[in-house]
Amino acid sequence: MKLHGYFRSSASYRVRIALNLKGLTVTHLSHHLRKGEHRAPDYLALNPQGLVPTLIDDDGHALTQSLAIIEWLDEVWPQVPLLPGDPLQRARVRAFAQAIACDTHPVQNLKVLARLRELKLEEADVNAWAAWVNQDGLAACEQLIREVPGPFCFGNAPSLADVCLVPQLANARRFGVDVVQFPRLLTAETAARAMAAFADAAPERQADAE
Repeated sequence: MKLHGYFRSSASYRVRIALNLKGLTVTHLSHHLRKGEHRAPDYLALNPQGLVPTLIDDDGHALTQSLAIIEWLDEVWPQVPLLPGDPLQRARVRAFAQAIACDTHPVQNLKVLARLRELKLEEADVNAWAAWVNQDGLAACEQLIREVPGPFCFGNAPSLADVCLVPQLANARRFGVDVVQFPRLLTAETAARAMAAFADAAPERQADAE
């Protein structure tokens, strides 16, 4: 398999974690987002949205959208499941993951921030926007699992929730959010980052890191 991504892309980071948890090896292909390499015609032929990641399976099929990719991985390689068997718990894990991947991350990603700059917002205002989005989203996530036993987001093993949480906390720190206010999220992050699958997926450990 081949994973088209970028070291600092949160969505790519999620898929790297999932692949590591499953013990799967892929060839990593980097597309430098700040240089616009994801807009190249050959890449747009694989992913018309021009976003990363894109996973190419062993049969050459292109899979896009990080959550869809991760759920596909979970179905094809069910060992080390990332979604619980109980339907209610599965819905709660998905809700937490989507609160990050659908409602928080997209509103502060590179494409949105670039558009804010095009609209002549000052750089301080652009960064303040990104910080507010992270603050608001993570505050809701803190409440979602406040009473849920840990150490991970939903129990004693990592799930899709943790796969989404760890990259988003990294984003929040990059934009200056004081994450100490989220003790339950930090408990889950500490448990996750102690695992090689999460540590090895970190942006700074990737071959294209800058």
